[in-house]
Amino acid sequence: MNAQETKEIPLEYKTKDGQMTIIGFWIFLAAEMALFGTLFATYAVLFGRTADAPTPAELFEPGTTLIMTFILLTSSFTCGIAVHEMRRGSAKGLMTWLIITLVLGLSFLGFEIYEFYHYASNGATLQSSAYWSTFFVLTGTHGLHVTFGLGWLIILLIQLAQRGITDVTSRKIFVIGLYWHFLDVIWIFIFTAVYLIGMVV
Repeated sequence: MNAQETKEIPLEYKTKDGQMTIIGFWIFLAAEMALFGTLFATYAVLFGRTADAPTPAELFEPGTTLIMTFILLTSSFTCGIAVHEMRRGSAKGLMTWLIITLVLGLSFLGFEIYEFYHYASNGATLQSSAYWSTFFVLTGTHGLHVTFGLGWLIILLIQLAQRGITDVTSRKIFVIGLYWHFLDVIWIFIFTAVYLIGMVV
């Protein structure tokens, strides 16, 4: 491999450790897909079994759901810009866009907590029915993943402030970028299969 080819390889892929870490993380995401696939299948089987609890059409708030979707889609975009800034070698730009991603993620989580409180206040809880149990498990699992991602982002921001952009921090940033985009894709499925269908059926 000549110098030109080496220069064109993204920083996160330049070491063997970086390459193996990223491959390993793709395998991890495949396992996560299996987890969410199981949750979606369970939700589909129990859809409509609300017993005496309110139906999703009665409680879902289109405005809140659209805001949450917009926030998470935007955070995925800002995370992508952060990776671009990393590859440009701009630590300041990288940290700025990661902080924006963090703020958007916190906003999404805040809306989700409000949403859960709203449903619980109106008689829809884990114990209310089979439907609401699967709803809270599915959306709550996604929310827990978002929470984990936010904690991860905070740790990476601290590491970047201490060490700057290195082979190690760059692969960590790239990996959390994959993770964040994965959460975005899962939310699109939740938005479509849970909220849109729940509002009309």
